[in-house]
Amino acid sequence: MDSATRKFRWNVLRREQDAIINPRLRQHTLDLTTFDVPAVLHGIEGRYATALYTAAAKKSALDAVEADLQQVKRIVEKDSKLREYLQNPTINRIEKKSGVQQLLSAGKYNELTKNFFDTLAENGRLYDTVKIINSYGSLMSAGRGEVQVTITSAKELDAKDVAKVKGFLAKSNFITAKQTLIVSNKVNPTILGGLVVEFGDKTIDLSVSSKINKLNQLLHEAI
Repeated sequence: MDSATRKFRWNVLRREQDAIINPRLRQHTLDLTTFDVPAVLHGIEGRYATALYTAAAKKSALDAVEADLQQVKRIVEKDSKLREYLQNPTINRIEKKSGVQQLLSAGKYNELTKNFFDTLAENGRLYDTVKIINSYGSLMSAGRGEVQVTITSAKELDAKDVAKVKGFLAKSNFITAKQTLIVSNKVNPTILGGLVVEFGDKTIDLSVSSKINKLNQLLHEAI
């Protein structure tokens, strides 16, 4: 990235962060910030989440905003009509902003959270609400030194098997002493057996289906 591009991104990010903190300064641009963040996220949802994270960090409100967002996420996931409302492109931005303000007024939400959803409404990005919340959660998790690990197996693993995989990873060169593993088990019968372990940008494929595919490839090449 050249210096001109870096300067532009810096200015755009600072305006959006200021808009979240102070609605009187709100602009219809997106702040990507130069504040130190624990992870680099891509896409629109990553940019909005980063802007909110840096604004919350400046106000020492990271945890408060995270709690707010998780509450909003629970409400959205439970209310199908609200999801349709947020995703409906035929509803104008002013009406959506009013609707979201009414929703947030029913709870004790941080001012940053309220300002942020105003910004999403004004920028026509409320349909990305859950994605942005998940991205903010990823930043918070990274900031706490947490590493999300997904273990895919043909059938559900018991606690002992999960602990074995977790112990293996903890002792490996992939994980540092300051990191904490957050493990989840996903069932996918199509892998036939074995495991697929995913964390960060790494994948360890020990599945039976993968071994069969490799064997078939070798046989095909030998013929």
